[in-house]
Amino acid sequence: MNYSKTINTASLALLTDFYEITMAYGFWKHNMHEQNAVFNLFFRSNPFDGGFTIAAGLETAIDYLNSFHFSEADIDYLRSLKGNDSKPLFDEKFLAYLTSMEFDCDVEAIREGTVVFPNEPLIRVKGPILQCQLIESALLNIINFQTLIATKSARINLAANGESVMEFGLRRAQGIDGSISATRAAFIGGCSGTSNVLAASQLGIPALGTHAHSWVQAFEDELAAFDAFAEALPNNTIFLVDTYNTPKGIDHAIAAAKKAEALGHRINGIRLDSGDLAYLSQLARKKLNEAGLSHMKIVASNDLDEYLISSLKQQEAAIDSWGIGTKLVTAFDQPALGGVYKLAAIEANNGIWLDRIKLSEQSIKVNIPGIQQVKRFYKEGIMAGDMIFDERKDLSGSVKMIDPSDPTRTKILDKSSLSCENLLMPVIKNGKCVYQKESILKLQQRTSEQLNLLDKSIKRFVNPHIYPVGIEETLYNRRLELIVKYKQDKQR
Repeated sequence: MNYSKTINTASLALLTDFYEITMAYGFWKHNMHEQNAVFNLFFRSNPFDGGFTIAAGLETAIDYLNSFHFSEADIDYLRSLKGNDSKPLFDEKFLAYLTSMEFDCDVEAIREGTVVFPNEPLIRVKGPILQCQLIESALLNIINFQTLIATKSARINLAANGESVMEFGLRRAQGIDGSISATRAAFIGGCSGTSNVLAASQLGIPALGTHAHSWVQAFEDELAAFDAFAEALPNNTIFLVDTYNTPKGIDHAIAAAKKAEALGHRINGIRLDSGDLAYLSQLARKKLNEAGLSHMKIVASNDLDEYLISSLKQQEAAIDSWGIGTKLVTAFDQPALGGVYKLAAIEANNGIWLDRIKLSEQSIKVNIPGIQQVKRFYKEGIMAGDMIFDERKDLSGSVKMIDPSDPTRTKILDKSSLSCENLLMPVIKNGKCVYQKESILKLQQRTSEQLNLLDKSIKRFVNPHIYPVGIEETLYNRRLELIVKYKQDKQR
């Protein structure tokens, strides 16, 4: 997806918080701007009180990084900014540096569609600290939103249990780009298509839809509206049956379908958008079957989410596919993922990497230092645990990981009896893209495959089991050492 094209601008360098620019200027003023650093992008808790998260947004982030530059218009804007003394905020030499700067960081990331968990770096950026800092806000904007929506979509598709889920959220999405990004992430999470035609055309996914109540209202009666719609689109017809009276609407849909059938056409189905969906779908199924129209599908919409779908299934609703709008594309019950981007290491003049940590009165906000990688372990084909470790440490034999929030929770992982893989992979090397683009269908397939590797207890919506994620023992001890050091410094 061409991100620049999507939001109709040639440069996204100013898509950042103002303090990123002022810090970059500070690094430049103190001749620190080319000092290498490592930043990690991660989140602290799974969204929706769930047991897992689906990584998404990487390709969009790569598009952004591949085109990262300051345009002449960007520099003119920065030149116009004044301090409280009415003098220019930024030195002309700094602006000249930004003009000629080329992005040359190394970026490693976890593939889209991968199941991920709190504290694991989804993206690791290594390079000049000025560049690492400038891209923070945009990366968080991209990854936070798409990961959130992909996770919501995966939950809804789990509830649908293999039945088609259509994304219908354009009109309720958070702006133009928000709608396209949401559609992309929803498809990665498992949706079968979208009502958003622009997104469908850009992403190469199915465009899906029925008709609105206004179509029925435009005619003298409902049956005439259905007949006209079937005549207009005989090979793509689903009747919306709840404009006036749903049981009568079902009868009118049957009558129109019979007329179309006599002309050699096959009507796809009906849609229910209000009322008691369990009762009305059962009534519709009975009527359709009795009319010899068992092939016609029943689509349900009306502010659905994973909880309502699960409830309707428990009530044995006769629904074949689901149209989900507001609750999906806005992540209605949790508006943000809360991902963060933290400095974890900085390179000294002698080439030695120095670990960095941020302290907080809230233990959940104390980050993990070092140059991190994530190793995932499998036992008999099922995910057994994830370990965050410093890639500078050689791992061999059995390793011990410790829960960062509870040091009494530990797990020994024997590499001789478990298979494992590193999750972070290179996507940009020295500023050049080394990522092999994957089709969005492949990303969707990965989501499905990953969820199948996850124990069912972790996928339940209420009180899910906690998947084992820990810090490798040596790194855990290093983190603790830094916590003690900086707390003691604070007390002096």
